[in-house]
Amino acid sequence: MSKVVFIFLILFPLTVGILPNLFPFELNWAVLSTIIVLAALGMFFSDFEKRQTNVRKLTLLTTLAALGAAGKVPFAALMSFQPTMFIAMITGYVFGPKAGFLVGALAVFTANFFIGQGLWTPWQMFAMGLAGASASFLTGKQKQFRHKIFSAFCFGWGFFYGWIMNFWHWVGFVYPLSINSFLATYLASFSFETVRALGNLLFSLLLGRSFYEILVRFRKKVVQQPLV
Repeated sequence: MSKVVFIFLILFPLTVGILPNLFPFELNWAVLSTIIVLAALGMFFSDFEKRQTNVRKLTLLTTLAALGAAGKVPFAALMSFQPTMFIAMITGYVFGPKAGFLVGALAVFTANFFIGQGLWTPWQMFAMGLAGASASFLTGKQKQFRHKIFSAFCFGWGFFYGWIMNFWHWVGFVYPLSINSFLATYLASFSFETVRALGNLLFSLLLGRSFYEILVRFRKKVVQQPLV
């Protein structure tokens, strides 16, 4: 599955409910959009399961996911300040979109066993996975770590992640679905997005280069090929 097709599949749920008057009949947009998110997650994990992945690769991915989950739990009380997204994105930057998506999604799923599972979990998995996957597009043909660009991208995703979760909240709990209610929902959470973005920026600036060098070294000496 190419990068373009993969990103299209996981972006599609965000566009389904944005036009509630698209159909001439009533639809439960919260249920429909969540079903599509679950289907996108299911397609990803099904595609990953069909691929041959050795023990070393699985060990690396699960270790990074566990690290992301461990970083999320102790910071749960500090609004949105946590290193989980940074870990997912540096994984995607080094190992590709599917590795980044897997680490981000599994990190959230694991952390929520301690923080709390709920209807929000698939959306959090989807949004965090998308953050990890999207970082792979920064690599291009550059062999050097583009630290400043990566840090700025992490900062931006602090807002993008919140906007995806706001979309779920809007279609699920806000009535009526209108431009005014849409804007009000997004403005109400601006402080949370700002804290998350600043946290991403801080973790990236402090830990980005060291994480990158460690993961690249592991990729060259142990993996020697793309993870997924």
